[in-house]
Amino acid sequence: MIAQADIGLLDGFERALINNRLHLVYQPKVSLADGTLKRVEALVRWDDPALGSVPPSRFVPLAERHGMIDPLTHWGLRTALRQWRDWHAQGIDLCLAFNISALSLDQLDFPDLVERMCRALDVPTDRLVLELTEGSTQPLIKLMDTLTRFRIKGIGLAIDDFGTGYSTLMQLRQLPFTELKIDRFFVTDMIASADSRMIVRMMIDLAHGLGMTATAEGVETEEQLHLLRDFGCDVAQGYLISRPLAPDTLAEWLRDWNQRWPPLIEPLRPPVPAPA
Repeated sequence: MIAQADIGLLDGFERALINNRLHLVYQPKVSLADGTLKRVEALVRWDDPALGSVPPSRFVPLAERHGMIDPLTHWGLRTALRQWRDWHAQGIDLCLAFNISALSLDQLDFPDLVERMCRALDVPTDRLVLELTEGSTQPLIKLMDTLTRFRIKGIGLAIDDFGTGYSTLMQLRQLPFTELKIDRFFVTDMIASADSRMIVRMMIDLAHGLGMTATAEGVETEEQLHLLRDFGCDVAQGYLISRPLAPDTLAEWLRDWNQRWPPLIEPLRPPVPAPA
């Protein structure tokens, strides 16, 4: 039964999906070793004339509860893959990250469907990374077979918001993830909290020990950036680097970022020795 408060929202979302009123924005994720753009994360946005800007935290759970998550996922993947192809034609080569619901992984043919989408749009499967939230509605270990099929096809897998769910170390060791994303809570808190600093460093070491890339979410200050670099974190995303971008502004952002990166890391460079 649909809650009264959800009826209008669900109806508006269904109309937005059918009438192509949703859109994607893309948040850059950069290497902390050299500042290069590693990938972008595609994020769904819904701006409704009557409801205003509706956050994904409201409409995605609604889509999951009422059988609309698959149409949303299929639309989003096709749109993002087409955008990758357009960027590639402009000489911008990067990986594309896209969030998926654990409910989509219940479909046995889902990995084959994603592979067919990539093939139809001339996107190499190794340029796609699917992100799955650790705190999903079912234990990730139950999705082992489907996740393994994605990896066989060359598609990367990221465990998102790590530190907020209930994955055990044994489960994490068994699951075929290629990237561990540290939840923004720990990144935000690590400057003021020694405990959070320790946790972030342990997560980075854990990712590396399991052969995964360590990515920090929610990087908003230079102090956070420097500390993450000191800890050996591989990739960062957050407002310090860029807010989510409209697709046609990525090339302009990239030119600006290449000028901003050296000043950002200047304090990390060793001082020039004083003359004897």
